[in-house]
Amino acid sequence: MNNNDIEYNAPSEIKYIDVVNTYDLEEEASKVVPHGGFNYIAGASGDEWTKRANDRAWKHKLLYPRLAQDVEAPDTSTEILGHKIKAPFIMAPIAAHGLAHATKEAGTARAVSEFGTIMSISAYSGATFEEISEGLNGGPRWFQIYMAKDDQQNRDILDEAKSDGATAIILTADSTVSGNRDRDVKNKFVYPFGMPIVQRYLRGTAEGMSLNNIYGSSKQKISPRDIEEIAAHSGLPVFVKGIQHPEDADMAIKAGASGIWVSNHGARQLYEAPGSFDTLPAIAERVNKRVPIVFDSGVRRGEHVAKALASGADVVALGRPVLFGLALGGWQGAYSVLDYFQKDLTRVMQLTGSQNVEDLKGLDLFDNPHGYEY
Repeated sequence: MNNNDIEYNAPSEIKYIDVVNTYDLEEEASKVVPHGGFNYIAGASGDEWTKRANDRAWKHKLLYPRLAQDVEAPDTSTEILGHKIKAPFIMAPIAAHGLAHATKEAGTARAVSEFGTIMSISAYSGATFEEISEGLNGGPRWFQIYMAKDDQQNRDILDEAKSDGATAIILTADSTVSGNRDRDVKNKFVYPFGMPIVQRYLRGTAEGMSLNNIYGSSKQKISPRDIEEIAAHSGLPVFVKGIQHPEDADMAIKAGASGIWVSNHGARQLYEAPGSFDTLPAIAERVNKRVPIVFDSGVRRGEHVAKALASGADVVALGRPVLFGLALGGWQGAYSVLDYFQKDLTRVMQLTGSQNVEDLKGLDLFDNPHGYEY
């Protein structure tokens, strides 16, 4: 394919949006984002059973309404790794925000900074560190690495991320190959722009490349030693992302991880994996508060944030809903989504008798014997 033939017209409008619920945002975004790009963002592996499982899993644990708990104006603020944030959620690392909006990651970064939480910068960003940093305007950021096969290139990327101001490293360890993403295969999807952070180890800039090509250029043989080396070289806390089994959490901590990131990659990797929330309680029990836990995959409501925290997470990470907001209104649309989550969580806190985030973490959940069909 001649890269000059790739034309991609991402939305460019900047406006605040009304968010009734985040599920509706997906349909609205499908009307403005080019077909291939939208399906890359919204899609998952296989026939997307695991994506549906992520959503169904929330119904396996229910929240008790609590009465006369002396609660008013709940406080959603919390702290993680020394960062005080406005609410117990951060931005998840997601590739190629430019598929959703012309401002790319810089737009998302501005929304995250204006709101008051942490931006996770993906190595597969379509924007440069400098562009993203301009959007963040001094706001906190973590950096997510997809490892190169060449260890020196990994060290160089980590050095650049640290120089840019990253205060933690996220090792995504569940993506040594691409999941079987049917939508992308059917659409013959290729990235319409480059990935400046990792283009040094790609066979090209990423423009015109498929996800299989890009993952094929990255490191497949990841071991606990990689966790040790990332921590030692960067001198920063390392989260291992993609944990779905308690034994992997143990392994990561023993290798020097400073945090565990429970995630099934938004159901984009292994097909017929469990719903991510279903795996969280056992992992949290094994971790036993030794390190902080970040949770993602399928978070769409304030209730989901509350359930994740009550099940052992310290914060959750938001993904697709923020990108759909970005598509619909640029940084202001993304900000509207973050604002929605905080307001929705505040409502849930009032109704569950939770004055603060620590109260949320102490909530008892009701085991739903009926599963999804209540």
